[in-house]
Order: sequence, then structure tokens, then C-alpha cells
Amino acid sequence: MDAIRIERLSKTFANGRKALDEINLRVGVGEMVALIGASGSGKSTLLRHIAGFTASDPQPSQIEIFGRPIQQNGRIVREVRRIRLDVGFVFQQFNLVNRLTVQTNVLIGALARLPLWRRVTGCFPRAERERSVAALAEVGIADKAYERAANLSGGQQQRAALARALVQHARLILADEPIASLDPESSRRVMDMLAMLNRNHRLTVVVSLHQVDIAMRYCPRTIALRDGRVVYDGPSAALTPPVLQQLYGSAARELIEPSADPLTPAAPAAAGPFGPQARVA
Repeated sequence: MDAIRIERLSKTFANGRKALDEINLRVGVGEMVALIGASGSGKSTLLRHIAGFTASDPQPSQIEIFGRPIQQNGRIVREVRRIRLDVGFVFQQFNLVNRLTVQTNVLIGALARLPLWRRVTGCFPRAERERSVAALAEVGIADKAYERAANLSGGQQQRAALARALVQHARLILADEPIASLDPESSRRVMDMLAMLNRNHRLTVVVSLHQVDIAMRYCPRTIALRDGRVVYDGPSAALTPPVLQQLYGSAARELIEPSADPLTPAAPAAAGPFGPQARVA
């Protein structure tokens, strides 16, 4: 069974622009995959479709999460909320409630498992509170549990978002440019945390990135998009500057430019079931 299976996914915006064009993809359970592409290539749109936030064009197509359809033929399924319990979405802008404590933000990941009266009152069981503290400790910010989220740095807020995914019991993490607005040290820590969750919890991770050098350090496999199409799917190590130049032309400079500070990754993740052969469109 795949963590993600996509067949013939297309998305056309109201202005007629084709944001996604006949996407076919499989991501195996436990993979850590980078999603790259120049601005406007369709990375964020693809992640939002996988999570069931946005419906595709009304044509034969399907997205499955761990074997269960989350949308079919341009319609999001009725059971989307139940399926989305397996999906932790990490946004570029953190998506925390600034006035709440860090622990409460993390506990939001448990809401779907709780009865209505607990959701309304915010009265979380002791077991969930203990789980939230353990998750914060795992991402290295347990000492921030009782601070307001607004007081955290950008990198700490992203780690809180990852802790929330742990409390949610997510099996798949979709991270949309999670380090785009962070300094190099915070970027390294967030990428280390994603690699740790992939390695220690066998979570499947799909992370959209702007720099190929970071994808190569952390993700054995890279999927490259251009104008809404998959133009490369294969080993990250094979994405040399000449290959990127071939794929993107002058826009390759946006992806080749190295990060401001070298990032040292955690131990590499598993390469996944799709073998060493790259697929270049």
C-alpha cells in the first residue's frame, strides 16, 4: 500500500491557468520526498490537493491516502475529515494561534479524537497533556510549553507545528515551504526534526523546498514540478546543475543557489520502493 497515490490530477484556475496538469505519483510508506520547482510551478497547489483542502478539475482522477480515496473525479469525499486525521499539514506561516500557549496549540492536534464537550471547553485529558509535553520534548522545545505561541521564534513555531502532528497521530506530513522564512540555523533544526520524525516514527514526509542542495542533503528522492507537470522523479543526488538547467532553463538559478549556511542533515531516510532510476519528462 502507498502512503499517497495520485492518478490524472489536474487543476485549472478561474483565469484559465493550468496549475496542475495530469499528475501521476506514488509515494511509499516511510519515504522522505522533496518537492521542488520554481515559483508558480504548482508545489503548494499539489500539497493542498493531497490534503483534501482543494478539489481538482471535474474529470476522471483520484487521490488516495493510505489506500483510501480523499478525492475522486473532482470531488472531495464525505469522509475527508476522518482521512485527514492521518495527515499533518505544516504551513509556511506556522498556523499557530498566537494568543494560546504552545501546549494548547499542540493539543489542538488531538481535538478530533475527543468528545464534543471537551472540544468546546478545551478540557484535555491528562493522557493527552502528557502526550503533548512528550511531543514538545521530542522536538526540543518542552521548556516553551506554557509560553504564548506569539513569543516563539519562527523556527520554534515550526517545531511546535511538528509536535502537533505527533499528537495528532499523523502518519503523513505535508510540509509546504516550512523553512522559507527561517534563518539558516532554524532551517537546519526544522529539517533535522522532519528527518527525525521520518526515521524514528516512520512517518511519510513530503516537503516542498526552494533549494536543491537542501533536498539533496535530507531527501533521497525528489519530485520536480514545472508549469504544473512532473518533469523529474528520481534520486535527489542526480539533480546536478546541468540537469536542472535542462529542466528549468534560466529559472534553474532560483533552485541551484545554495542556502546561506550549509545544513548538516540527520541520518538519511530510506530511499523508498521506486528504485534508483530517475524519471525525467
